[in-house]
Amino acid sequence: MTAVPIPQKPGARLRAALVELLYRQSRAVLFANLVIPWPVAYVLREAVPGRQLLIWIGAVYALTGARLLLSYRYFRRGDQAPGPEVWARRFTVLSVLSSLLWGGVGWIGFVPSEPHLIAFVCIVLTGMSGGAVPALSAYPPAYAGLLIAMQLPFALRCLSQEGSIYSVYLAFLLCLVCVYLYYSLITYRSLKETVSLRFENLALVEGLERERDRATAADRAKTRFLAAASHDLRQPIHAAALFTASLAALARRGDIKGADAKGIADRLEAVIGSLGGLLHGLIDVSRLDAGLVPVQRRPISLARMLGDLREEFAPQALQRGVALRAVPLDVWADSDPVLLKRILDNFLSNALRHAPDGRVLIGCRRRGGAVEIQVVDTGPGIPSGQHQAVFEEFVQLDDLQLDNPQRDREQGLGLGLAIVRRLADLLGHPIGLRSTPGKGSAFSVQLPLTAPPALARVSPRRSEPSGRLGIMVVDDDVQVLAGLATLLAAWGHDPVCGADVEELCRRHEAAGADSVHLIIADYRLKRGLTGSEAIARLERYLGYRVPALIVTGDTSPERLRDLTATGRLVLHKPVAPERLQAAIREAVAGEAPAGSA
Repeated sequence: MTAVPIPQKPGARLRAALVELLYRQSRAVLFANLVIPWPVAYVLREAVPGRQLLIWIGAVYALTGARLLLSYRYFRRGDQAPGPEVWARRFTVLSVLSSLLWGGVGWIGFVPSEPHLIAFVCIVLTGMSGGAVPALSAYPPAYAGLLIAMQLPFALRCLSQEGSIYSVYLAFLLCLVCVYLYYSLITYRSLKETVSLRFENLALVEGLERERDRATAADRAKTRFLAAASHDLRQPIHAAALFTASLAALARRGDIKGADAKGIADRLEAVIGSLGGLLHGLIDVSRLDAGLVPVQRRPISLARMLGDLREEFAPQALQRGVALRAVPLDVWADSDPVLLKRILDNFLSNALRHAPDGRVLIGCRRRGGAVEIQVVDTGPGIPSGQHQAVFEEFVQLDDLQLDNPQRDREQGLGLGLAIVRRLADLLGHPIGLRSTPGKGSAFSVQLPLTAPPALARVSPRRSEPSGRLGIMVVDDDVQVLAGLATLLAAWGHDPVCGADVEELCRRHEAAGADSVHLIIADYRLKRGLTGSEAIARLERYLGYRVPALIVTGDTSPERLRDLTATGRLVLHKPVAPERLQAAIREAVAGEAPAGSA
């Protein structure tokens, strides 16, 4: 039997299931049509001519054969077969024709001079009608047609005769018709509820299976994260501790040289930058999952973008001995340039990393009304069974290509392609991967083509403010507070710091500080106070609105949504010094968009 997909809409699924029940449960009726005609003919043989009986039996068998053929075709139907309503109507037509033949028994077997034959015919018709209730009630029109066609000839003969006995037969017949119709309706409702309940149970089971799979995937992701984080995050922290201990040892000796201190500081800054990169990858995933990444679409010149990418990655390609080539098309695509560049940056970084002394090509191909950007490398390739896995969290390409359990710390936590997948879903750009082990890989992203933009005048950019700023800092971590105060003072600003709002206000009054140009607040403060609430209290204290930055270490999607709703610029720990400087300039200049940075 050929399986046919069940329609997706609940109502259509229910109708299709009921029609299938109609065909399955009619087998008993078809069997009765093959067997019962012979006993009926035997009883009527003396009152009805044998020729008529044989013609009647032949007609019943012919229609039964047609119904069997219809049933066979229904169960062997293909994908292009008509819908369930068509099959139900076909069944009803043949069922009514067959019932008319049985109704003919009520006509030819109605012999007034033979009362026992009338009783026999009445019993046969009521029995056939009653037996069809469970078989045909899945489609009420089919049963109603059968009942009327089967009982109408007998009722007409009763009406044509005089005598109280025929009125009794007629009344008896009408009562049975009403009772059968009632039970047919009850059976239909019962079947409908049963089938509906079965679909609800199936949906519940499918939902539970999806939840189970989701929970299993989340558990696997958590396990991968803990395994990756326990190793990859420990390494930079361990290195930072070693550099800090080295700096402290030189300081205790008292003969630390400026060049040595700078060298250690540079290495320490690189280690902290590496740690920040790992943590920012987690933040990016959370922001994408929370739907907090805005999309700003505009026409993009792919020729210019691919040329810029080649220039940007040329030094890295030269360092790795990779021949990098760009083959652009002079077309324009509709996308977000920042998010698209991030996707292509990841493709190119992976290609250069995994094809040392090889070749990497970035190019475009038209695909109807779209254009496909491809990044092709001559690296080791990825097994076909792992093409989906590379886009999961905490998976590194080396693990799949080389079956190597050792993680490369320079690749981070293995979030790059997971972020690419989320960005592509956000933009609505299909991504693809074709790879052959030993020959290389080709990652691609497809974009819709668009017309070039109209020329527009470029407005002059506002000059950024400069000079000494009065900055309020509230953070309940003493070490962070001291570090921020030292850094801001080193940049030439006037910081006033406090562990809570009350302490900060007291210090501001005691210092007799001038106007406050900026507030920097940690998001989670003492006694359940949030950074946005602290900023509001400080503004009430000052009596005017002040630009503000919120610094947080939270990565949960819910928390990120709350932070975005504040309308303040949000910085995620650890914050690189240059990013903090840029955020201060943007906030004070009034150019900072609400959201994360």
